[in-house]
Amino acid sequence: MDLLHTDSVIRVADGKQPTYDHDNSLLALLTLIEGRHLGAERECYVGTSLQYLFPIRSLALFGPSGSDADVLDPALQDNKVDFQKQNVASFLVGDTFIVRGMVTVGNWSGPFVRISYGGGSETGLAIATGRKLGKQIKLYVKIGGVSSPSLLTVPYVEALDRYEVEIWGYSGPADLASQLGPKGRGALVRGEIQVRPDLVLGSGDDFARERIEGSPLVKVAPTHALHPILPLSIEVAWANDAGDTWDSNGGANYHYRFNMVLRGWNHFLTVGSSRNPHGGVGILEYRNLVSNYFPIGLPGDLGREIEPWSFDAFGNKAAALRRESFLAVDYMDLHVVKANCGIGLHRHRDNQEVFLLMEGRALMVVGDWCKMPDRERCFEVRTLEPGHFAMLKGGNLHALMNPTDEDLSLFMFGGYD
Repeated sequence: MDLLHTDSVIRVADGKQPTYDHDNSLLALLTLIEGRHLGAERECYVGTSLQYLFPIRSLALFGPSGSDADVLDPALQDNKVDFQKQNVASFLVGDTFIVRGMVTVGNWSGPFVRISYGGGSETGLAIATGRKLGKQIKLYVKIGGVSSPSLLTVPYVEALDRYEVEIWGYSGPADLASQLGPKGRGALVRGEIQVRPDLVLGSGDDFARERIEGSPLVKVAPTHALHPILPLSIEVAWANDAGDTWDSNGGANYHYRFNMVLRGWNHFLTVGSSRNPHGGVGILEYRNLVSNYFPIGLPGDLGREIEPWSFDAFGNKAAALRRESFLAVDYMDLHVVKANCGIGLHRHRDNQEVFLLMEGRALMVVGDWCKMPDRERCFEVRTLEPGHFAMLKGGNLHALMNPTDEDLSLFMFGGYD
């Protein structure tokens, strides 16, 4: 059976339905987020800027319902209105977790990247060293295009049972410790917080309106570790404290990427104003979000590569890989997502989809359901605010959670599968 990169598909007998109120995969992912720890006091961080990567070690999907219960190969699951076959039953995560976001101390604000590694006895490095890891390990890291010239020392955080380092792009006054509270000062002393503006690039005002007016955003601070639309690649390898035993993905290193297609008021291709728009009156301010027309953005945002097992927009399959340059729309929905309600982890084999948040605040999850040539498969989690949308490609895992006590409004459109 060809599972097309999915580790397992669970058969659900005809007439039965999975139980989603227990051992729910979305709640399991939220538990991972809730367990993340940051080095300094909570008020130092811009909460809505926090983004998470959780590598996927293994993934199980539920199989189709009804008479298709025995069609477990995703390449053959052609019933586009059977949504059970898309749902994630369970997953296991890898050893490395990554968080990035904005931190503010005194008059300085800028990006940070936090990288951690499991402290248990079943991690790759623990097994390679005969389970003899100590109070610290070493990290090779490349953030964007910048490699650390020497290995970073990563301390063990007993409360988390993980090795954790938070790398700040801090470029403010030299007396950082005096601007931190007790928690932050302690993390700085033990090396959990490390100041490395040579590794984590960018500052908090790089995308101020006066700097970006009339300029394609892809050309503004393109190396910024928290760029609004450009992806950030992070390459890591782990070693014991002596540096003689490695978990380095067989020497290839691990390659992670923040690359969710998220657009909105602060995530756009370009911004400007137009007088008498289309022959009208007054002044219109615009933000171009996605475009096939203008050479100001990222190529191919609206298009998709179509695998041989997938339908194109016209319902056809072909023997070879091909490309559509447009986003096909089969439906448009308005949703009211109730407080503490979540759209579960699932995937669409064929079609693209857009989640546009109109009101409220949500956690958006996007991920790869298979290993990509240039990165590990991961769940990526970001905050959606009103006016933001995430655009999903065929095959992307995705979910949306309303973690608040108020309803949110969501506009969704795309292709069914």
